[in-house]
Amino acid sequence: MLDMIWKRFLSLIIILFGLSILTFGLTYLLPSDPVEELVNSMGGGHDEETIARLEAQFGTSRPFIEQYADWIKGVVLEQDFGMSVKYNEPVKDIIARKLPNTVALACTSFVVMLLIALPLGILSAIYKNHIVDYVIRFMSFIGVSMPSFWFGMILIWILAVHLGWLPVAGSSSWKHIVMPTLTLAVGMSCSYIRRIRAVMAEQMQEEYISGCKSRGMGKARIILCHVLPNSLLAIVTMLGMSFGGLLGGTMIVEMVFSWNGIGQVCTSAITSRDYALIQGYVMWMGFIYVMVNLLVDISYSFIDPRIRRGMFEQ
Repeated sequence: MLDMIWKRFLSLIIILFGLSILTFGLTYLLPSDPVEELVNSMGGGHDEETIARLEAQFGTSRPFIEQYADWIKGVVLEQDFGMSVKYNEPVKDIIARKLPNTVALACTSFVVMLLIALPLGILSAIYKNHIVDYVIRFMSFIGVSMPSFWFGMILIWILAVHLGWLPVAGSSSWKHIVMPTLTLAVGMSCSYIRRIRAVMAEQMQEEYISGCKSRGMGKARIILCHVLPNSLLAIVTMLGMSFGGLLGGTMIVEMVFSWNGIGQVCTSAITSRDYALIQGYVMWMGFIYVMVNLLVDISYSFIDPRIRRGMFEQ
């Protein structure tokens, strides 16, 4: 197992290094200049001397190799992702302040999504091609087809404007996280209900199910003790891959609910061509995504004894 973890860490370094080159190179090739965007946002009356001074301050006028070498050196040695042109403060300070809110939103949405998708997916597989299955599949189809921002606006109108139970926007209390969490969780759960149903239904067609029935086992015991454990490997893989998408999907939801997270800041950074902040965002999202997949790989050894035996034999 330790060998597998070590190999994963090596792949993490390679992936992040390649991601850094790709992100830095693409932002460097963009035609617009972040300093010019900053000057334009401050209004007219700025001469070439002001632009040159700002370019020297942020280092945007230097060649690509020099900029990338200084940036990667700061990231590796000092965890310094550079200065944000828009906010005029270190990128690492912005990420440290905003990222916890995004992670909290993603984690609560992930838990709620599991509470919705897992039981409904299992129920749909048990009653395959019955009225319960048809209703669950129909509702999940509607949920998948519905844009997340539109569902969020519906929640605002019902829960905040009409009923007055929750605040419209913000991130200062636990009440503010309820509607963003539901917006993300409902959309993702509708997609995973169908996937969990497919995995469970496939397992229920295996030959060992007939053996369990011949021994007089009840349906509940077969599902909980045999079908679900054999389906966990595929389900955990799907859920692990979805967490990175969940972090990226918070961007639109944060804009709708004015949630004070990294996604909202990144949207603002894109519009203002704040390349240092964009690069820091991409690197941290890549790091979290790879680490989540590492945890998923480690969990395989606890889910499937065959994988655990193979690890120890190596």
